[in-house]
Amino acid sequence: MTETPTRPTPEEARRRAGELKRELEHHGHLYHVLDRPQITDAEYDKLFRELVDLEARYPELQTADSPTQRVGGAPAEAFSKYRHRTPMLSLANAFSLAEVEAFRRRIQRIVPDVDRFVCELKIDGLAMSLTYRDGELVTGATRGDGVEGEDVTANARTIRSIPVRLRGVPGGLPREFEVRGEVYMPKPSFAALNQQLEEDGKQTYANPRNAAAGAVRQLNPTVTASRGLQTFMYQLDPPGPARSQTEVLALLGEMGFRVNPNCREVDGDGIASYLEHWGDARHDLDYGTDGVVIKVAEREIQAELGAVSRSPRWAIAYKFPPEERETRVQDILVNVGRTGTCTPVAFLEPVLIAGSTVQRCTLHNEDEVARKDVRAGDTVVVHKAGDVIPEIVRVVLEMRPADAMAWIPPTSCPVCGSELVRQEGEVARRCVNPLCPAQRWERLIHFTGRSSLDIEGMGPMVIAALIEAGYVEDAADFFRLTREQVLQLDRFADRSADNLIASIAARRRVPLHRLLNALGVPNVGEHTALVLAAHFRSLERLEEATEEELLEVEGIGPIVAAAIARWFHGEDGRKLLRKLAEVGVEAETAPVVGEGPWTGQAWVLTGSLEAMPRPDAEERIRRLGGNPGSSVSRKTHTVVAGPGAGGKLEKAQRLGVRVIDEAAFLEELEAAEGSGSGSG
Repeated sequence: MTETPTRPTPEEARRRAGELKRELEHHGHLYHVLDRPQITDAEYDKLFRELVDLEARYPELQTADSPTQRVGGAPAEAFSKYRHRTPMLSLANAFSLAEVEAFRRRIQRIVPDVDRFVCELKIDGLAMSLTYRDGELVTGATRGDGVEGEDVTANARTIRSIPVRLRGVPGGLPREFEVRGEVYMPKPSFAALNQQLEEDGKQTYANPRNAAAGAVRQLNPTVTASRGLQTFMYQLDPPGPARSQTEVLALLGEMGFRVNPNCREVDGDGIASYLEHWGDARHDLDYGTDGVVIKVAEREIQAELGAVSRSPRWAIAYKFPPEERETRVQDILVNVGRTGTCTPVAFLEPVLIAGSTVQRCTLHNEDEVARKDVRAGDTVVVHKAGDVIPEIVRVVLEMRPADAMAWIPPTSCPVCGSELVRQEGEVARRCVNPLCPAQRWERLIHFTGRSSLDIEGMGPMVIAALIEAGYVEDAADFFRLTREQVLQLDRFADRSADNLIASIAARRRVPLHRLLNALGVPNVGEHTALVLAAHFRSLERLEEATEEELLEVEGIGPIVAAAIARWFHGEDGRKLLRKLAEVGVEAETAPVVGEGPWTGQAWVLTGSLEAMPRPDAEERIRRLGGNPGSSVSRKTHTVVAGPGAGGKLEKAQRLGVRVIDEAAFLEELEAAEGSGSGSG
């Protein structure tokens, strides 16, 4: 029998496939591992689809290392690796109703008459698997490449909607099982985090998914805890008594997991109406969603349909069309923040995107402007990152005016005229004039804001009016305001003036961490303020702290320590603190977490504990004055290594840190508690 000759692959197709593979691997690494994407999801999907089509036309181009055969990115090296008990597959994508209908026809050719589906909103977050044994959380892991992920158990425990101990385990489930779902960052948390990062001159996150991934991968779990992460769970492995996806979701809810209430079981004809409804309604949610996952409802049929190399046959992800609009850049100006950070902002011709009118759009920093080559007069494509933050996706170069000039960063402050300085390691230029009016306004807004002193009724426009009237120059002046002065402002009457004065008076005594956050110390946000308050407990002790003493605080590095010391020992910082003290502002002493025989000792728990849940062990360490740390360093006093201990145990052995097992830990714990020295 004569073989049919193989059709030669055109050189152009081979070359293009190679280009696509390299480009997709590059952007996949930026997205999955570094959490710093340079293109939108829609642009990535377009490249991916082009490669899929090429490989379908020329199967010999499909190699084992092709991005079409991979599930996700490689695990990061900072965490120990975790091998999933079953692969965490990704989903094939559909970009139109016609492709969804083709998905239905494909599965009906394998299993005729299948027509019950569950539609779930596709959350813009980070996939995570949670392993439970005897109803208690033992491991939290990211998806990684689908086969091997990262062990982020300590961080998973800080997410409040992840149960550390289940409410109950339904009959029919084994002793150990896995729950999978999505960790995400709500839109308000995402916007606030990016605003803080931009103000600090740091790189911002491109979307909520990358912000969630960045939070989950923090080496210090207390940072993860401060990021306001949320979860939706949707998979149970094995499913136990559940015979359908709807029953799986019900079981998860019974056990105490957070399940998306917008999931619906529909027949085939109901899919289109679900997609149409959420195409618009998604903008009203407080979380980002870029599509809908459509699953065959019955578990038995799912098993019969099986999976192909990288995705199950019984599910598909419909992607909403990216809501992008074209508009024109009228100008690029610079906004001066409270720390002097100068952020380029594009002023746009008004355009309606995702339910609201967009007129301005941050360009983050001068490097970003140069990378995208945005110029005044350009026509640009704009969308909202995570349906929240307006972002310029790209410039429509063919519509660029002939006289459009490349943007040149200003060398002097647009408000006060002082020289702008770009320090090594920062992405932004700063105005270093502490008397700059723009900085003063932003600092006062921050001082009175919700996460700081939270002075009710003291909004940005009120502060602007107080500055213009000459009543307020610095934070201490708020506490000198009189009722008569407030009544001079527009839209203030007797009652509103009394309310504002009373709100100011109520903030003369505040928790230490709130005052620390309010002061606007460089590199000190809400989380760092909490850490400093817990360590030093009083403002006086912090004022006297040296840079070396600050470095002893868990999570404070050299750059942050130097910035804090510089502020508290500098004349401007001391002057503000002195003026606040003169008007009666006082920081409450932070409560003692624990004082006892283990005071100042860092204890790291790794692996699983069998005698008690990890949170209980950590609380007992705190009551004895110890600090339950998340990472091993030369400062670590002891590592408690239980079954399954990995990278932390190896690092402790390498550094010569003391290591004991759980039995020895329990003996030392009981002996210390029995001494009566703990504060519990």
